[in-house]
Amino acid sequence: MKPKVYIDGKQGTTGLQIYDRLAQRSDIELLLIDEDKRKDVEERKKLLNAADLVFLCLPDQAAKEAVALVDNPNTRIIDASTAHRTNPDWDYGFAELSENHRNNIVISKRVANPGCHASGFIASVYPLVQRGVIPAHFPLTCYSLTGYSGGGKSMIAEYEQEGREACYDSCRIYGLTLQHKHLPEMQKICGLDRAPVFAPVVGDYPQGMATTVLLPWVDAKLAHEALCEHYAGQALVSVAPLGGDAPMIYSNALSGKDTMRLVVYGHEGQTAVTAVFDNLGKGASGAAVQNMNLMLGFDETCGLSL
Repeated sequence: MKPKVYIDGKQGTTGLQIYDRLAQRSDIELLLIDEDKRKDVEERKKLLNAADLVFLCLPDQAAKEAVALVDNPNTRIIDASTAHRTNPDWDYGFAELSENHRNNIVISKRVANPGCHASGFIASVYPLVQRGVIPAHFPLTCYSLTGYSGGGKSMIAEYEQEGREACYDSCRIYGLTLQHKHLPEMQKICGLDRAPVFAPVVGDYPQGMATTVLLPWVDAKLAHEALCEHYAGQALVSVAPLGGDAPMIYSNALSGKDTMRLVVYGHEGQTAVTAVFDNLGKGASGAAVQNMNLMLGFDETCGLSL
């Protein structure tokens, strides 16, 4: 029998992107809710418990409420919200971090899909901490440039409206309290003593992300070697030659793809690592489908754009 899959919150940006990746597949059965019942709790509960695997593409509180509706012990959940990313009862859905992460995802009943900015930061920092290139108390600084689709339907509407204000033509820095919602997972998953100083930036383009971690006092060659060793043989995460593939890095270079490319550059005393990926690909929906593939026993790249 084909596994039954339900997307709770299919109408949102992440849900629609997951649906697009699954709609043409013949190896799963997609359960769909009637449009006029998508806010009907009983109808949602019925589908949540009928599915072998559920994607939650909901705000944090709604995601927690959806989990509470599941009483079928066989229903497996991938939550795309922030709600469970630091919850010890949930497995963190970034398989490339270690064999332990991958194996836990394969057998898990509850997987927390990573945040977009957090994915770029963690992909760069986790291996460097694990391999002793930087200590857990290292003072980390990160900035992350993203396309406006990361803000969901409301932000997409802002940027794509006719006669919009001139300010939308430029990049904008936000999260000025330095308390972005992705910081707890950045710190916990990487095993850091303190959260990084983090500045997110939205640009005037739909999709694509470049998350840059700045590493003073770190040898670029040493960091590059550690990341190359860590991600050797991975299908969806790769490392560019030292210094990058080109003289410049474009944040939308992997728009439409479900892969991530790490670029290490610098010299003996200063290093930067930039993770380039699609904020809706490896930063959200693509990562969620990869986790689904692992949980249901499919090839992890099935239905993804490489």
